Amino acid sequence: MKNGEQPQAPGGSPKLRPSGGYRKLRSFQSATVVYDATVLFCSRFLDKRSRTVDQMVQAARSGRQNIAEGSRASAASSQTELRLVSVARASLDELLLDYEDFLRQKKLPLWGKSSPEARQVREVGRQQGFDRSHPSDPPDPTDRPDPTDRSDPGAPASLFGPYAPWLDHGDPAVVANAVICLIHQANYLLDRQIAGLERNFITEGGYSERLAAARIAERRRQGGAPGPDAAPEAPACPLCSQPMALRTARQGPRPGSQFWGCSAFPQCKGTQSLQGSSPSAPSARSAGSDRSVR
Repeated sequence: MKNGEQPQAPGGSPKLRPSGGYRKLRSFQSATVVYDATVLFCSRFLDKRSRTVDQMVQAARSGRQNIAEGSRASAASSQTELRLVSVARASLDELLLDYEDFLRQKKLPLWGKSSPEARQVREVGRQQGFDRSHPSDPPDPTDRPDPTDRSDPGAPASLFGPYAPWLDHGDPAVVANAVICLIHQANYLLDRQIAGLERNFITEGGYSERLAAARIAERRRQGGAPGPDAAPEAPACPLCSQPMALRTARQGPRPGSQFWGCSAFPQCKGTQSLQGSSPSAPSARSAGSDRSVR
């Protein structure tokens, strides 16, 4: 996809927000290795009848699947994407504790962050692009090289291979410590992804804000003269420049009166009178209870 082109939806129409492409996300690839390694670890070193097996496998699966689901949901809801990626992060934290509990209860050593063993595993992660020091780490926190949602080509089949010397090791302490290193790498990538999604939501708005802006832009492009009964054209918010929405006051000194309120409310509380007088900063009407508008 060339720079400046919008991602295309099926049928050729432009998509407001990119979605899918999760198989190319480094966070998804890293979480996939963690999931596969956990399934193998549990089958080799834990009693299959133990409830811990189900809990660890489900936590590892949740860490991976919620990244994919969030990526798919991003086209229609940036908030849903944020929530699901955060669930993935929390699931991996739960899994991390399970591995640490295993080592502690078995009286097995836990590698220090600066130990030679941990550094070797992190070096593989750096080569795979799972480490913060990777020189080609892209600035886009969502890390979608191609944000279009076409065929979602599969992740490289060799993701597990570079870690095989540790993950296939006969010593459970070596395997557990290696997976702990992988979880830390996945968590770092998810932290970056969450921070980037939050910044994008603040600066660009969510799906509803973009949809309203696109609708207003299309009306302006068509340039048709509004009829006598047409709704007034929405102005831009004086505080954040997002399109404003027509709202009706339910409380305050003038209940039932209409005014312009920012479509990003409650994140932005900018208002403007319906007659288009000078923009107002957040007022008692806009900064008060959410019940004051509908």
